[in-house]
Amino acid sequence: MAEVEVLRAGVLAALREHGSGSGVDVVGRVCRACVRLLPVDGAAVSVTVDAGHREVVYASDAVSAALAELQFSLGEGPCFEAYAVGGPVLVPDLAAGLPPAWPTFAAEAGTHPVAALFTFPVQIGAVRVATLDTYRTTPGSLLPGELSTALQVADVAALALSGLQAGGDRWLDGDGRWMAGAGMRYREVHQATGMLIAYFDLSASAALARLRSYAFGHGRPLLDVATDVVTGRLGLDGEFR
Repeated sequence: MAEVEVLRAGVLAALREHGSGSGVDVVGRVCRACVRLLPVDGAAVSVTVDAGHREVVYASDAVSAALAELQFSLGEGPCFEAYAVGGPVLVPDLAAGLPPAWPTFAAEAGTHPVAALFTFPVQIGAVRVATLDTYRTTPGSLLPGELSTALQVADVAALALSGLQAGGDRWLDGDGRWMAGAGMRYREVHQATGMLIAYFDLSASAALARLRSYAFGHGRPLLDVATDVVTGRLGLDGEFR
């Protein structure tokens, strides 16, 4: 049996045994297998609905986690492009030229040991719910067989996500729609965005844009800024008008 099929069988077995409680550890198994099966150095799976609703489910290493955090903070990057277009985003040599769609992310990613990026949309049925994000430290394209393997791993990631729970609350319902969960990493960002929506009568995208602009302008992580807003350490009126 091919190793991807072994992985698929293992995920199915975990879902049968634990049902919807299979959780993050099964998604982690998929990410680790991705690194083992492909010429990449790290992988992450992030649940996505739009630029304002994104959660990192699992990252195989610190660089993958940093790239995921950077994309959410900036609101740009290969994960958003792959999610929007519904196809792979392949950057075999990040230093060859900054992608015009996300120049800020590309420049910031260059400060990490990242030379190539390969991102794949993840779907549950017809519903696009996540991305599988990979990187490697040396430039170079994926070979056709490697690309095929990556797409198969993305399908297995969808299978793993279908049973995801965190903190006792489902992140995805049966149709793949977004649901709040106690284990959400960016819970404070969503809460702070809601506070700006209510206070300034903004759209969700405009409120999140103000948070991102403040974080970028002050050189701070978006999550830290959002936490300060939620806890009242950072006032809304003077800082976000």
